Amino acid sequence: MQQRELGRSGLRIAPLVLGGNVFGWTADQATSFRILDAFVAGGGNAIDTADGYSVWVPGHVGGESETIIGQWLHRRGRRDDVIIATKVGWEVDADNKGLKKDYILRAVEGSLRRLQTDYIDLYQSHKDDETVSVQEPLEAYAQLIQEGKVRAIGASNFSARRLTEALQASEQHGLPRYETLQPLYNLYDRADFERELLPVVQQHGLGVIPYYGLAAGFLTGKYRSQADLQKSARGGGVGQKYLNERGLGILAAVDEVAARHRATPAQVALAWIMAQPGLTAPIASGSKPEQIEELLPALQLQLSPADLEALKQASAY
Repeated sequence: MQQRELGRSGLRIAPLVLGGNVFGWTADQATSFRILDAFVAGGGNAIDTADGYSVWVPGHVGGESETIIGQWLHRRGRRDDVIIATKVGWEVDADNKGLKKDYILRAVEGSLRRLQTDYIDLYQSHKDDETVSVQEPLEAYAQLIQEGKVRAIGASNFSARRLTEALQASEQHGLPRYETLQPLYNLYDRADFERELLPVVQQHGLGVIPYYGLAAGFLTGKYRSQADLQKSARGGGVGQKYLNERGLGILAAVDEVAARHRATPAQVALAWIMAQPGLTAPIASGSKPEQIEELLPALQLQLSPADLEALKQASAY
């Protein structure tokens, strides 16, 4: 299996990351275990989660996804086989949010406990916290790396300006630097990343592990009409954002490429991200093991220059 390095961290992953946002939400524990088993059996080795998953579900308090992953790691004995990426900083509740140093040092202990591990491979700032300097969270991460609780760090949902300032602070103060960026990026959502963030990550050699690689499921071809939006809990959001003339044009181009390769639209959408300069590995999730098994062939799908150009033109912004 081809592997790619996450920035300059020394961590190497297959170019597809399993998103853990559904664990404990649309996938119960037993189903989540089967999803994880299928992903690893298919050659995947990186799993992304967050301490805030899935606080948006009524009755949940956050940490449900980490807990399930930790139980799977313990029962399967797979800790040394996989790269675990989790995040801190999302608002879990009024008293647990942000990127203050003392909060990060407290929050990591909860993640370690739920994940049933003594170290996190990639610990990410889930979103920027402009109430603190870019240096403050880096100081917390420096302590965690020194203590052996974290191997590398990453950023998610940062602006190009703040990411640049954080990278400069790392260099100036001898602090660990963000080795990865986790932005929104897919065939539909291209503009913000390509215009602002791509030059920064390429200049500094960061790995990029974009979320919503399948545009919340739209690029699987699951949603093609208003009636289709009733198929899942995410349908309403998909319809508001993606079910329009541009979205359907992108989907038509994806369908054409998929037909040429005897592939699925989801495989094509993920393979397109994998082929983009500066992109390391898209994150994708599924609520059933069969959905993950469908995504894994994207790892071997080689799109031609003509395919890539057709998709680029169809998704032009």
